[in-house]
Amino acid sequence: MTEDLALYVHWPFCESKCPYCDFNSHVAVTIDHVAWRDALLAELAHYAAETPDRSVSSLFFGGGTPSLMAPDTVAAIIEAIDTHWCWSEMPEITLEANPSAAEIGSFRDFRSAGVNRLSLGVQSLNDASLEFLGRRHDADEARRALADAAAIFERFTFDMIYALPHQTPDSWRAELSDALALSGDHLSVYQLTIEPGTPFFRDQVAAAPEDLAADLFDLTREILTDHGLAPYEVSNHARPGCESRHNLTYWRGGDYVGVGPGAHGRLTLADGFVATHQIHDPARWLAAVSAHGHGTGKRRRLDARERAEEMIMTGLRLAEGLDIERLQRRTGISLERLLDTVRLEQCVSGGLLEQRDARLIATEQGVPRLNAMLAALLAPDYEED
Repeated sequence: MTEDLALYVHWPFCESKCPYCDFNSHVAVTIDHVAWRDALLAELAHYAAETPDRSVSSLFFGGGTPSLMAPDTVAAIIEAIDTHWCWSEMPEITLEANPSAAEIGSFRDFRSAGVNRLSLGVQSLNDASLEFLGRRHDADEARRALADAAAIFERFTFDMIYALPHQTPDSWRAELSDALALSGDHLSVYQLTIEPGTPFFRDQVAAAPEDLAADLFDLTREILTDHGLAPYEVSNHARPGCESRHNLTYWRGGDYVGVGPGAHGRLTLADGFVATHQIHDPARWLAAVSAHGHGTGKRRRLDARERAEEMIMTGLRLAEGLDIERLQRRTGISLERLLDTVRLEQCVSGGLLEQRDARLIATEQGVPRLNAMLAALLAPDYEED
């Protein structure tokens, strides 16, 4: 296996928990930064021993709020990767941050540590929306953070959330206009969903009605495309050549190592495909790494069909579509063996999917219906030879 690896490092701590968030994030009064640095480095070394002679094309510090990490921890992780693996040419090293005044002050330190791409959790440029979302920053802080990110980093991106209960097409159009005036070459725009286990779910908070959310989705794609930020994935927009290389590894079905509490990984080893999942609870993960050198909670073999189905589900989220030849090359299974061919033909004839240049692509009409299409297309009666 010679394709490059992507590496994901999960920092699970936040200053506060946002009411919509179902990520593995926790509020901690105190953090032993030395212990956490040593544990992350130990788990990296554990997975490096399994993946020798691989190059790393991207590193993503996610969370939680990884900009609460000590910059010297970030530097140590980047240096460790240089020791364990080889960097590919022009690697992408991304760190997520919040646009609070305290974190803005660390931007230059993270750049000096080796981060070359910043991802800011702006979420909104409207103070009322920020309050509703439980964010700790206001719109002015977000604007200052974006200006500093543009001045300090070679590349930056930020997140926005739409389909809030009080939004209208006009208010969202105005907010997108503000975002475009501050954006660089990439923008992520996510629809608010109320997930089980979150405070919003507990309090029975409602997002925008389904028909309005669909209108806002269409409006988002139209406005951002008109401004040169085409959707290269369902929720991610970029100028040509400026897509997130790290996330493209996931969506194209590449290999990635995940370290830190709750992180997932997918590896192609000599004896097959492996899915890894690190222990979810931060304290238990830290104790496991101290005892065993890693905090892997689950590790299981994926058969060829499972890996192929993952590639189909993620590949169809991309504007470039699913690379049919790559799917067969990596898994040994043809698309025809995986999908219900009658329903596939119906989706193509109905204008929801198209096959072009050895790719299967969801059309503009098909993208909003992806979940339903996938449930219908993935044939349940496949049997390996």
